[in-house]
Amino acid sequence: MTPNKQHITIQTSSKQLENFINEVMLTPRLKAIEWSRITKQTPGLKIGYPAQHIASLLTGVEGRRSAARGDDLADGSEVKGCNRIDQLDTCKSCSNKVLRYETKCNFCNSTDISRKDDSKWLLTIKSESELNLYTNKIDRLIFILLDYPNFTNDDFETLSIKAYEIWPKYNETFKQILNDYYYNIYLEHIKLDARKTPAPKNFWPYSFQFYKCKPLKTYECLITDINTKPNIITTTYISPDMDRGSLIPEDVPTIILNNEELDTVLSYHANDLDTKHNSLITYWNSLTPKQKSTKVIKEKLYAEIPFLPHDYLDCIELRDTSKAAPHATEYSRR
Repeated sequence: MTPNKQHITIQTSSKQLENFINEVMLTPRLKAIEWSRITKQTPGLKIGYPAQHIASLLTGVEGRRSAARGDDLADGSEVKGCNRIDQLDTCKSCSNKVLRYETKCNFCNSTDISRKDDSKWLLTIKSESELNLYTNKIDRLIFILLDYPNFTNDDFETLSIKAYEIWPKYNETFKQILNDYYYNIYLEHIKLDARKTPAPKNFWPYSFQFYKCKPLKTYECLITDINTKPNIITTTYISPDMDRGSLIPEDVPTIILNNEELDTVLSYHANDLDTKHNSLITYWNSLTPKQKSTKVIKEKLYAEIPFLPHDYLDCIELRDTSKAAPHATEYSRR
């Protein structure tokens, strides 16, 4: 999983990425917020093309001047963007829309607001050739994500930008997920009604499928005071020519696992976990399925063992994606 150095033609750095993010994304957003207070339109800016710029600056690889058509990068890499910033929210009292920076509903003054955090990456596969492209021909997929790291605390003044890579030729789990989608979802929907085009494959950030694919983080920055005076702090930056095979996938949030999966992991890796967790594991194994489903028990487990090593998912089968909704088991925050 070594990038092709012949295609690394941009002299880039973490500082250059910060400059781009500030000039092209953050500064225009501040102006959009100013106008949004007048027009009451969303200040949300599209992430598609900015994501491709970020990918080029991160990898040092130029684009193909193709916009939405053809290769995203000159080395054949595919870029996917997901923007969870400035999504439209909904008032729980009157069902009208609420802008992200608004603290109460403009229609009924209710502060009971449903904040949205459900954008995802989309993978469009409509034929055998497109499936083969994703699973056998594309060397690298780059997933760019904008989100609020403190979303559950209603902190909309801090955002993060992350980049993850998946190399399909070396990732059997990712290939299996795409094959399952095409053969068990896309084609089955076509059989039922050929006039309707099935929705693309939804690939949810922080979901079980996401961690099961062991994505490699190559970039992360934290941006504070985004609505007033943004300040960018880069926390992860992987140089363009570094062998991705040397990177370690992210630890897995325990909260994304269901009870059956927790049973399997805690049993299979009981001897590998730190000795301080032994009493908790023994306690967990002594409980009935009903007891394990209680909120107090779950929170106790998550508090003591919040994360697991990435390879702990190897003992768990990939979930049936033809029926289950991936978003239902998504881990929303780190």
